[in-house]
Amino acid sequence: MSVWKRIGNLFAKPAPPIVEKSMLALAPGDICEVSLVSYEVTGRVGNRSRNAVVLTLQDGSRISYLLVEEREMLQYQLYQPIDGRLDDPTEVPTHMELDGTEYFLEEEYGGYVSVVGKTPFLQGGEQHVWQYQSDDGKLLRIEWQNGRFMLYEGVKVIPADVKVIRAN
Repeated sequence: MSVWKRIGNLFAKPAPPIVEKSMLALAPGDICEVSLVSYEVTGRVGNRSRNAVVLTLQDGSRISYLLVEEREMLQYQLYQPIDGRLDDPTEVPTHMELDGTEYFLEEEYGGYVSVVGKTPFLQGGEQHVWQYQSDDGKLLRIEWQNGRFMLYEGVKVIPADVKVIRAN
């Protein structure tokens, strides 16, 4: 290496560090790990007004949904879809009993969502959400969009149990 190249390298700016992709930025095709299980992200529903996303995760034939929401810190909730039916979004109760577990309405909100990949709803639009919690920490989530309800049962996941494995 010549003397001039060495001197030039002294004044050259170092390469910027590679920034890891956050869980909020994952998209279909990325791989993440939740509670020691590796999942492929196959879909993403983003709610910009709440700084939250629901990732559709697939592990073999099993599909789960990870709610990632940034408040003071990132919060994670892992959901499994359940069978159930409601008729009218204006008549969603504030107290529900499901398989002997009582759930109490914790939060209700609505907003515009964008959809990418495989999700329960085929297109973005106005979505309404009801989030419930039981006394023993179980979670229930109800989503309504385009005349269709989806119900999920889940648990909170600590941030240390969630990590990005590979991101595009």
